[in-house]
Amino acid sequence: MKSAAFLMLALGRPAHIGALAPSSRRLADAMAHEAGRARCMIELGAGTGAITAALRERHPHLPMLAVELQPALADALQGRWDGVEVRCGAAHHILRHEAPRLPGETVVVSSLPLRSLPAPLRTSTIDALCSFVGAHPARRLVQYTYQPRAPFSLPGSSPLRWQRRQRVWRNLPPADVWVLERATAS
Repeated sequence: MKSAAFLMLALGRPAHIGALAPSSRRLADAMAHEAGRARCMIELGAGTGAITAALRERHPHLPMLAVELQPALADALQGRWDGVEVRCGAAHHILRHEAPRLPGETVVVSSLPLRSLPAPLRTSTIDALCSFVGAHPARRLVQYTYQPRAPFSLPGSSPLRWQRRQRVWRNLPPADVWVLERATAS
């Protein structure tokens, strides 16, 4: 069921899905590992729930908000995990709305296909992510990409920095896990 829904959406709206297959267990575990040290989590692009499941397994007691743009996928996620609130909507809208009520130690875990999103949506999403992460020194973004470079470019004056944490070879296609956080003073 999950695979069929994913395939239909991937064929119908490839720029919004951005993947050949749902995330592998190894990629989900790598993302969940990098999400440590949080008081709250937001998952963007929850899709079929592969990463959501790994996040709940590793961090079962943290409050979590799972965000999915595609209504069919969001509906399939409803009620699958205790402590996970599911919202259907655009990541940038939800991030901006939720930001004021969340603790500083909030980690955003993203499966959004940032490089393939339509330009206006990509720009709005990246701006919201940078604002959210930059608002508190303990906030981080965990994002994967299939390309051997940071998920998106930052302006030279940005206080944020990307760090590649690991490559997951056993995923279709292989993926790199990146973390965006405030740069530490040297």
